[in-house]
Amino acid sequence: MTPSPLTAFAGKRKVAAGNLHAVAQTLKELVTTEPDAQILIFNDDNGQQVDLNLHGSLAEILQRLPRAQGAVEETLATAAPRTAGRPKLGVVAREITLLPRHWEWLATQPGGASVALRKLVEHAQRDNRSVDEQRQARETAYRFMSALAGDEAGFEEASRALFAGQREAFLTQVASWPTDVREHVLQLAQAAWSAS
Repeated sequence: MTPSPLTAFAGKRKVAAGNLHAVAQTLKELVTTEPDAQILIFNDDNGQQVDLNLHGSLAEILQRLPRAQGAVEETLATAAPRTAGRPKLGVVAREITLLPRHWEWLATQPGGASVALRKLVEHAQRDNRSVDEQRQARETAYRFMSALAGDEAGFEEASRALFAGQREAFLTQVASWPTDVREHVLQLAQAAWSAS
């Protein structure tokens, strides 16, 4: 998996963007010159805030960061001895509850209940991809704007327009927001609007 891109703000000003290591380096320089800066870092894939310990030297900060994914996988491959039996396929067992008629139908499916459920989930994911992407974009934009624009004029109206899929109303409400905040929320919400 590719690490998520990050964007950092000092107050309402965008101060860094990129991968974790690049953002950490930029922010360390910033806190050196502006020790009172109120920094918030966001994951651009989901809008959630990211914690980053900026105490110590740049070398210490970078040392605390996770290593590259390839290095982690290589370490796991050499550390875990291979065992006999079926290979692990990444299957996760969890409890689900269904009505009796659902269990009866699943019992008649080739491959059993697990295979039938996996196929149903795959079909649903494929058939709902655009709807899921729009929902994810709306949730991502909302998380970000709640953190940085919750006190801005038109926030409530912008939130309603975002979740209603009303692009023009949303654009009108965010027009007066600080430039960096407005541009970033528009970037995050880009996939939230239907293609029609």
